[in-house]
Amino acid sequence: MVTAGKIFRLDEYLAQSEIAQRLKGYRVETPLEGSDLALVTEVVELKASQNMLEGVLSRDVPITLRRRDKTEIAIKTVDSVFSFVFRKKRVFLIVLEKKPVANMVANMFSQIIFLKSGKIVEARISPKVMLEYHNANSDAAKVVFFDNVDIPNIEKLSLYGPSLANTSLFSEYLKHGDIWYVVISHRKSGYVAGITRDSVVTIFSRIDPVSFIRFSVEEIIPLIEESESSKT
Repeated sequence: MVTAGKIFRLDEYLAQSEIAQRLKGYRVETPLEGSDLALVTEVVELKASQNMLEGVLSRDVPITLRRRDKTEIAIKTVDSVFSFVFRKKRVFLIVLEKKPVANMVANMFSQIIFLKSGKIVEARISPKVMLEYHNANSDAAKVVFFDNVDIPNIEKLSLYGPSLANTSLFSEYLKHGDIWYVVISHRKSGYVAGITRDSVVTIFSRIDPVSFIRFSVEEIIPLIEESESSKT
């Protein structure tokens, strides 16, 4: 079973209590055009712990069902687990969804918390930090994708297999591009995890939401922080 998520950062620091106040009890009902149904979006199961604010964004999504010559509208409720992580100088948001839905959830939270879009943005890992992360785990790397490739008509390069760092192709590709995506079998946790520079995390091992968030906090957020500190 594959579990995906994405990490974002808030454009400005807000205290845990302030974000909790803005999310607590959030519920919006939107009439579904052409029917007597209403779509509900709400924040539920909100709970605060040390340096974290976790909860579920519950959204009703309309689905068109076709049965022979008739169509009917049904409503499916989609629950997205999220966690705000409070560090010394930064607030991060982890959304347990694939990238397109995670982006939508982040934009929705920006509107709810800040009343405008663009206040929750992508948390990025620099090419330098990504390379260092790969090198520290090179013996456990299984897949590496490269972007920013300077070879005409080639956008991405990829390598698959064990001991990739020891191959001549790895050294050659590194001359022409940056590491964009890496899949590593982590010794400490035992998880097989894929990570991109825009902080999309994919765990290819069985994992529960709590462990996914813990892995993201312990393994990925430090890479983001290191990338940001190297800019200053």
